[in-house]
Amino acid sequence: MWCQKIVCAIIIFSVIFMVDGLKKLTKCFPSTIKRFISSDMANSSAISQGLSSAMERTGQWVFSHDVQLPTDLVINVGDATFPLHKFILMAKSGYIRAKILGSNNSDPTRVDLSQIPGGAQTFEKAIKFCYGVNFQITVYNVAALRCAAGYLEMTEWVCDGNLTKRTEEFLGQVALKTLLGAVTVLKSCEGLGLVAEEIGLVQRCVEVISLKACNEQNFPTCTPTDWWLPELTSLTNSSLQQILLSMKTHGASSKTLFAIITAFAEKSFPEFIHPKNSALPLPDPSPAIRTHQASLLNSITHLLKSTSIPVPISFLCLLLRAAIFLNSSNNSKRELEVQIAACLDQVSVGDLLVIALDCSGQRVVDIDSVRRIIGLFVEKQGGGLYGGGVVGCSATVQQVTKTFDAFVGEIAADEDLGVSKFAGVAGALPESARRFDDDLYRAVDIYLKAHPGLDEIEREKVCSVLNPLRLSYEARLHASQNKRLPLQVVLHALYYDQLKLRSTATFNDNIDPTPPPLSTATTARSRAVADASLMKENEELRSELTRMKLYLSDLEMTKKVGSGIKKSNTFLASVSRTLGRAESVQAKGYPRDTLNIDEGSMGSVARVGVGPGGEAFSIS
Repeated sequence: MWCQKIVCAIIIFSVIFMVDGLKKLTKCFPSTIKRFISSDMANSSAISQGLSSAMERTGQWVFSHDVQLPTDLVINVGDATFPLHKFILMAKSGYIRAKILGSNNSDPTRVDLSQIPGGAQTFEKAIKFCYGVNFQITVYNVAALRCAAGYLEMTEWVCDGNLTKRTEEFLGQVALKTLLGAVTVLKSCEGLGLVAEEIGLVQRCVEVISLKACNEQNFPTCTPTDWWLPELTSLTNSSLQQILLSMKTHGASSKTLFAIITAFAEKSFPEFIHPKNSALPLPDPSPAIRTHQASLLNSITHLLKSTSIPVPISFLCLLLRAAIFLNSSNNSKRELEVQIAACLDQVSVGDLLVIALDCSGQRVVDIDSVRRIIGLFVEKQGGGLYGGGVVGCSATVQQVTKTFDAFVGEIAADEDLGVSKFAGVAGALPESARRFDDDLYRAVDIYLKAHPGLDEIEREKVCSVLNPLRLSYEARLHASQNKRLPLQVVLHALYYDQLKLRSTATFNDNIDPTPPPLSTATTARSRAVADASLMKENEELRSELTRMKLYLSDLEMTKKVGSGIKKSNTFLASVSRTLGRAESVQAKGYPRDTLNIDEGSMGSVARVGVGPGGEAFSIS
């Protein structure tokens, strides 16, 4: 045992003399040095030659005929094998020294360093440094050399002027002095694992890049001013996220941050980003490409969520269209829908069409996303999903409603859009979100015109999203003459106008044409007179309807055969049901005086819809 200690002590004390001897040898054999340098330059210019070339070069300068030193240590790095000298490596590397001195073997000859950052290529350069062979440190290999130096413990504590100090000097004086140099070093760190994070190299690169990018945006040094954007897009999502957060901390503008994300998206899937024409036909990528692009899209979605960078809603709609086309994850789609709903007041009809239409812009393929977005918007405004609560007609709600109704009108012309799909999307907004249903009526009319083959029940279902009593006078006038509408809708429009005209005439008959200024009591009496007159008229109308119903019942009991009688009976029964249901408006507490009904605020008028049992558009 004491023999081993003596041998180790002799080795350590002789290291200094051996290093000096090597220096003298290099002076004596300059041709060997030239061969070392040319070998390294060939390696840096042709990395693709592989590990065998590295091993061959290592053997050349270890087993040189000029320096015949027998090797006593073999180091394995993956599939590569390096025959070396213990005393030389122990003088520079604390890790290898500990491996040799702490080994249970009396004379260890093999050490495995397969986990070294950078692999065999980087370890070869570290060996050259130990043997005093010159090689070039560049922005492309400095990150790997710095990590390898940290792994091998080649620090100043082991030897003055060691590899760690040399790489740190190059980083501080050369590599991290420019934005492009810092980006190159950061890209090298992405393949080095956690070692680059642990030594703080990644964070240093991120800080340099963020500061210099902010400076370039504020004080451009080159043209075009965004010359640095393509460099950042070559980074991974993790690195880009750290840079964006750092730039945000340093006060970068939202415009600058959005420019980085846009450039990254355009590089990831350029066929989906068309600022001027978002309806261009897109190629159908292969499954492998689609999977890769979907992964990049998920990264961008996560990037937007984690950095909270404000982006235009048009860009979000383009991303959602890409997510739908690429069949991205549901989490990414839902996250994009939430972000779109949060700024829906900025949306345009074209943005919604980008989501709903296919890539050619000719066919509706997805309106479920639009329905979910509208539902999220309604929920955010304080109402329940799809009109479960009351939504106030704020300026934001009115703007969204106007845009949405115009969007429904655009997709209504699609011949392949089914009745249920149309009714579902057209009824996504609650009734209280609209002051008038004119725009919705226009969309319904377009749909009926584009689908002339619908039967009566289907047309009634289409019109179930519409309230005829919420139409303006011009729209009701058009509806009364529209042959595409179901009969019940036309009757309701006509009945409303007739009821209002009668109420106006009754009110005028009971008021002096030139009355003096009326007090509050006088006004109340005048309204009471008008209400009494209207009540009397309603009673007479109810009696007349009762007589008509009795007459129709007698006709049904006689069971007379005749198509004319059956047709008349059906029509009269329909009219009787309509007018009879209309009388229930008075009984349910709605105002008798239709003259005072505000056409813009029909909250007190009953909703028109399809009733149970197929009884359509009855007032209830």
